[in-house]
Amino acid sequence: MNLDKKYNPKQVEENIYNFWIKEDYFSSHPTPNKKSFCIVIPPPNITGILHMGHALNNTIQDVLVRFKRMQGYASLWMPGTDHAGIATQNVVERSLSNRGLRKEDIGREEFLKLLWEWTHKYGSTIIEQLKKLGASCDWKRARFTMDEEYSEVVKEVFVRLYEKGLIYRGKYIINWCPRCKTALSDEEAPYKEIDGRLYYIKYPVKKSPSKITQEYVVVATTRPETMLGDTALAFNPKDTRYKWLKDAKVILPIIGRELRVIEDEAVDPDFGTGLVKVTPAHDPLDFTLAKKYNLEFVNIMNEDATLNENAKEFSGMDRFKARKNILQTLKDEGLFDKEEPHKISAGHCYRCGTLIEPRLSTQWFVRMKPLAEPAIKVVEEDKIKFYPSRWKKVYLNWMYNIQDWCISRQIWWGHRLPVYYCKRCQNNLSEDTLSDTQGIIVSKTRPPECPVCGSKDLVQDEDVLDTWFSSWLWPFAVFYWPKQTPELDYFYPTSCLVTASEILFFWVARMIMASLEFTEEIPFKDVIIHGTVRDEKGFKMSKSLGNIIDPLEIIEKFGADSLRFSLMMLASTGADVYLSDEKFLVGRNFSNKIWNASRFILTRIEEENIVIRDLEIKDNLDLVDKWLIYHLNQTVEE
Repeated sequence: MNLDKKYNPKQVEENIYNFWIKEDYFSSHPTPNKKSFCIVIPPPNITGILHMGHALNNTIQDVLVRFKRMQGYASLWMPGTDHAGIATQNVVERSLSNRGLRKEDIGREEFLKLLWEWTHKYGSTIIEQLKKLGASCDWKRARFTMDEEYSEVVKEVFVRLYEKGLIYRGKYIINWCPRCKTALSDEEAPYKEIDGRLYYIKYPVKKSPSKITQEYVVVATTRPETMLGDTALAFNPKDTRYKWLKDAKVILPIIGRELRVIEDEAVDPDFGTGLVKVTPAHDPLDFTLAKKYNLEFVNIMNEDATLNENAKEFSGMDRFKARKNILQTLKDEGLFDKEEPHKISAGHCYRCGTLIEPRLSTQWFVRMKPLAEPAIKVVEEDKIKFYPSRWKKVYLNWMYNIQDWCISRQIWWGHRLPVYYCKRCQNNLSEDTLSDTQGIIVSKTRPPECPVCGSKDLVQDEDVLDTWFSSWLWPFAVFYWPKQTPELDYFYPTSCLVTASEILFFWVARMIMASLEFTEEIPFKDVIIHGTVRDEKGFKMSKSLGNIIDPLEIIEKFGADSLRFSLMMLASTGADVYLSDEKFLVGRNFSNKIWNASRFILTRIEEENIVIRDLEIKDNLDLVDKWLIYHLNQTVEE
């Protein structure tokens, strides 16, 4: 046998992988006389490029699937990709921008054509890269979260939840990204600590009743530009410093609007001066106070975070430019007291990193507490187990405090809401009844007419659903639920899930809730959460830090098996993985040892003319050799 003395993955890996694909070794079908083992892949975004996090995650899955396949299970690794609403739209918008165009210039229909063209051209890039990694998915079964059948599942779920009263429309403070111009869920707007300023502003006190002698009160804020939307001031009822203000009126600087002064225990007396401004249209706590005390809502900001006509002379200015100009005006009028450094915990868009703006907006929501209750119970009872086990507590803490999920997004790429409005009925509604169900028709298909008034003048909601609304259905939607397919009966519930901690709430928790709601079964028994891939100094890999190690370059240099083996050697249960190029020498050296051992055995087989199936357990062999031959013969027979 003429084998090279040194293992060369370029001469081996691609040929073997193509042979596996040709022989259909990765396919799996319902087989009644076999136990099933199934993993659904966390669907990578179609905008994605293989990174080390993907490499680690998919290697762990592949190890489990191949192991179970070798044990004789009907093992299915279910592949697919996610349409990644905001991310994909941003990519195509940048392409348009290079031509001097905006999506509004070409319209929704033409823009969607461009998105589908991009998807067909580039959407499978990440899949081809996973094949280079050696992933043994049943590629013929690959699903896409916006393929036709999957879209039907999404609409079915929306309609069912709406009819059950678990989806509703309402006007609330939501997280708004001025760059992406869309609402975001709390999980999509992670908080980061940033260096900010605390500004102390003088609010004139109206000299009535006559016993009031103080000319002004001082209020501290980190966002002075929003003061133009103030409709009250507030203090804690236990704070005796401001009892004299209880029946007073205060004048809003610049605007001149009279403000009420309210008392509420939600106010922190240790923040600033203990007296806070209430801006109901631009702060979630203030929104709650406004509902409680029947305060006016004054929106002073456009969707791009420029100020609107309610901001008077600051109209049209960007929020940060307006801040600077407002502070200067306050100084000119003698109403600025002081400023000081202040750490701020602020939400940022998970896609583009833009500072989030709390915004009063009409959106669609899922009522989460009823869905969370059974999902809490199955984890409390260990019907679903987390590895490492510490993630059980993290999951439960989040679920105990779960908030309603804002699911509508003001973008064009995604599943459009199956919601239609009767213009005649809607015209009879006031601004205060926008959350009413009158004039709203939720249907999988466009209704021919309004069921209330018979009008045919119907329009579909412009918004699309949050990307995660389709992803949370993944474990059963990939098997064409609600149809009772043989695959759904055999492979679902799946066996386990392998994922990163970053999407525990985005995805894992929601999949458990959706599966229990729509199939009355848990989606998987085990959740394996691996660590984060970091550089050797412990920093998370990112483009901005310039510390990314490209897995495709490692595969080109050392081979896929060297990459996979090195990652698995370094990835102890749930711990972060610290990488440098040198760490992959472990996998390369091990691959070379396996190669040379195999070369030695194959050479001896050829020299001794040994036929493996004819190996006998002879009396003169020692116990270890007898054991090896016995189990080898059993394996060959199986």
